[in-house]
Amino acid sequence: MTTGSVRRLPVENGVSGWEAISERRFPLRKLEGAVSADWLVVGAGFAGLSAARRLQALRPGEKIVLLDAGEIGKGTSGRNSGFMIDVPHNLSAGEYSSGGAEATQVEMAQNRFAIGFARDAAQEYGMSRETFDPAGKINAAATARGMKLNESFGQSLKAAGEKHLFLDANEMRELTGSGYYLGGLYTPGTVLLQPADYVRQFAAGLSGKIDIFERSPVTSLTRRDGRWTAVSPSGSVAAAKVILGVNGHIDDFGHFGGRLMHIFAYASMTSGFPADEFGASVSGKDRWALLPADAMGATIRKITTNGVSRIVIRTKYTYETKVAVGERRMAKMKEEHRRSFEARFPQLARTGFEHSWAGRLCLSRNHAPAFGEVEEGLFSACCENGLGTVKSTLAGVMAADLATGTTSPELDRYMDHPEPSRIPPEPLAWLGINGVIRLQELRAGREG
Repeated sequence: MTTGSVRRLPVENGVSGWEAISERRFPLRKLEGAVSADWLVVGAGFAGLSAARRLQALRPGEKIVLLDAGEIGKGTSGRNSGFMIDVPHNLSAGEYSSGGAEATQVEMAQNRFAIGFARDAAQEYGMSRETFDPAGKINAAATARGMKLNESFGQSLKAAGEKHLFLDANEMRELTGSGYYLGGLYTPGTVLLQPADYVRQFAAGLSGKIDIFERSPVTSLTRRDGRWTAVSPSGSVAAAKVILGVNGHIDDFGHFGGRLMHIFAYASMTSGFPADEFGASVSGKDRWALLPADAMGATIRKITTNGVSRIVIRTKYTYETKVAVGERRMAKMKEEHRRSFEARFPQLARTGFEHSWAGRLCLSRNHAPAFGEVEEGLFSACCENGLGTVKSTLAGVMAADLATGTTSPELDRYMDHPEPSRIPPEPLAWLGINGVIRLQELRAGREG
């Protein structure tokens, strides 16, 4: 018998603007009583939903149960910036990849496999262009160093045969309405998500085919006589095999302890403003999306729906050992967002932030996922290493393949990775990681 109590449950830090403006289209069901299934998936984010969809395709007719501790769209998956990126952020600097050109090619192929899987789901479930938009993205540079990073990135893209386009300062101003940027680098393969809408519509598409239960946290997971039993406050699920799509919370289930870093990213969304009132001269075109040329800079998106525009800014990071951050930290980060926002859009200085929030990223020191069969019949699809939309989608699909014994070249390549390496013990980890983050933010300068 294998027994484990779950150490901590997810906590929501602020209200995500994406979730606040999202529409829920299916009823909420809470787990009640004892349920028996063939498959249990824990976590209804990118990994869990993708795993459930893949299982439904591979094992039609078998019963699949999906549990989430909170409400779909309110957790981490509804708190990111919504970029499904195909090309690593900076090929030459290796900030999202390692191992040279061959490893980068493998990573791009994996990212595009995940995007293709998501695209198929978006088409089947009738997602609109506002939810799933294959518009590409721009690496925006606000400093001479950022321009050099973009130039190096462009050289790497050219060598790899990847399409790209440089934008000058005037073109960036025309796009965003801001004179803050010196230039940009456009790549066409990124998909822009409204992340809360995406996971909610994905879940709505699966409902009726599988059983989805929310507000049903797993407090313990026990294996006896070849079956796993997940206990929740109002019920339980027994299944032969379990897939955990819980990202950094995998260590709260007793696996990969001392190997994962939990990084908080902070974001704010403005109140809605009339698109025609602050048009091209102030905030540019109706929709655009910028990643920073320096990875520690500010990610910014403008969205417009039904004539109402909003701008979302994400910048600043902290490493924490807890699952929640305090009000003082949240207030400080909101002030940092205000400074960054007004530097870019001084004419919008009176436009307040309606929502500010934090979301947790999971990283490993060696960029390896927390993936595989961690106990008999128990599979982990966790640790997205900062690219949760694509990496978690891929991990969910690969976990379903592994659990069902489905062989594929994609799974063979994905399995070819080391275990996440250990991080230093506390408090050395807290001091060291936050020190590195701070130094990198200082180096980013005006990019942040």
